[in-house]
Amino acid sequence: MKHDEQFLDGIGQEIKEILYGYLKAESITSSRAEQDAEQYFTGFFRNLPYWQEHPDLVGAFPIPDDPYGRSAAFAMVRGLGHDAIAFVHHNDVVTTEDYKLLRPLAFSPDELEQGLRQIKDTLPDDIRDDLESGGYVFGRGACDMKGGASIQMALLRRFGQLALERPDALRGTLLVLAVPDEESLSAGMRAGAVLLAQLKQKHHLNYRLMINTEPQFGGDVKRSVFSIGSAGKMMPFFHVRGVLAHAGNPFEGINSLEIMSELVRRTELNPDFSDLVMGELSPAPTWLCLKDRKLQYDVSLPVTSVGYLSVITFSQTPDTILEKLRSICRESMDTALEQVQERYTAYRAKNNLPPETLPWKGKVMTFGELFQEAVELHGEEFRSGYGLRLQELQKELKEDRITLADCNFALVDYIYDFIGDLSPRIVYGLIPPYYPNVCNASLPGLSEDVRLLPDALIRYAADKWGQRFETEYYYPGISDLSYTSISRGDEVIQALEGSMPLFGHMYDLPIRSIEEISMPCINIGPRGKDVHKIGERVLKEDLYERIPQLTLYAIEQILP
Repeated sequence: MKHDEQFLDGIGQEIKEILYGYLKAESITSSRAEQDAEQYFTGFFRNLPYWQEHPDLVGAFPIPDDPYGRSAAFAMVRGLGHDAIAFVHHNDVVTTEDYKLLRPLAFSPDELEQGLRQIKDTLPDDIRDDLESGGYVFGRGACDMKGGASIQMALLRRFGQLALERPDALRGTLLVLAVPDEESLSAGMRAGAVLLAQLKQKHHLNYRLMINTEPQFGGDVKRSVFSIGSAGKMMPFFHVRGVLAHAGNPFEGINSLEIMSELVRRTELNPDFSDLVMGELSPAPTWLCLKDRKLQYDVSLPVTSVGYLSVITFSQTPDTILEKLRSICRESMDTALEQVQERYTAYRAKNNLPPETLPWKGKVMTFGELFQEAVELHGEEFRSGYGLRLQELQKELKEDRITLADCNFALVDYIYDFIGDLSPRIVYGLIPPYYPNVCNASLPGLSEDVRLLPDALIRYAADKWGQRFETEYYYPGISDLSYTSISRGDEVIQALEGSMPLFGHMYDLPIRSIEEISMPCINIGPRGKDVHKIGERVLKEDLYERIPQLTLYAIEQILP
């Protein structure tokens, strides 16, 4: 399926028009405004001749029980045979607080550029230079990632027109999946995996490849890359219970912050959690939340502290991370109690009192083990009450009165009402979201054309523009490509069931659908800068010219 050079004539202007319209849908993540992006996407295709003739080839799949009424949307062009390429993009964007007085212009690139010029003396040098160059489109979502989304939509429109004019010209099916919520919990892509599985069954599709168009950002803007995988992510949580005491008699209890501090010290930026795979190193872990559970001031030790850690993975599974955590939790508990004992001894010595041994013996366990302890102590009474508490929290979450993380900690708090042993203890597990790590290099039975695709694209870019591309195994930012395939699905389910309180209740992972659609992936995206910041921008040269041509070339290699 080779196309002449005229196939892409004028596509840059087309991409610009789509992008400017898409940006006007101010689809800030975790809001009902995300529906506006879905409606823009489906409305765009429904107004085109191909989809007016084939209305069943565009639509939306509602996310079950979604508090914002969001859906995963799709549009497709059917061709000869069963082979298919799926494109994916997310159409949610982050908030605009950083634009300050320019917030009303954040979704209007031309007006925003003029506004930035008026305050350019307050901006960093690289933003001023790029403003003067005229080589970038500025705006919230222009880079991450409605720019890439607009490339996909413009290409699919071209293929729709081609299919009307020459029905036998397209050898295979092209599908664009547009999902919300990527910037939060990827509810859109998790629903999208179910949708892709349904479309596969309905149209008898053989998914050959998924192409994402996430931007390339950070580091050297002159470096261009293709990613043949995506990093995974886990969020270990810790619920630390001390022993209550008045602050005037602190050695009568254990401050939960003492134990939690040891956990933070042993995990923050700990390279033991980073994967080195084929010369690529995953980012070091870092804490995203840390707080006690006191609701108001009083003169008591904080008996409970909670927090969670972000761990980016290239190869590790939930089992391997949880095993590391058990060892670290045990060491943290032992060290904290030893330190309290040492300080108690020194405190008494200061008043010429003999040493005295404190009674505390700490415990470490997973969420599943704590749950089982409550079951063994209280049986059906506990199970029934726990189910009711789950329902209450689900209602609060749907009404946006509580966060998913706080639901998690509230469930652990509830279990403690049924635990008789009040020894200091660390309970650990995982909170949503969970992103599997994926990489084509680890997929069994990878076809030759997909395996060689990055090399073919590198040669194409070098011959056409003299531009140097490289291949990386893992897209470094979290992306929806994580849900293109999964390994050892049964083991993942078992690990999540034993460690993630919300799994199967307020958070689901459609592992069977992911296994059904399992396909290799690649990211071919435009270069940009300052995503999520006031200077967010995407390179016009890539957006309007190079990435559309590279993407078309990739299609031609897989659907020849």
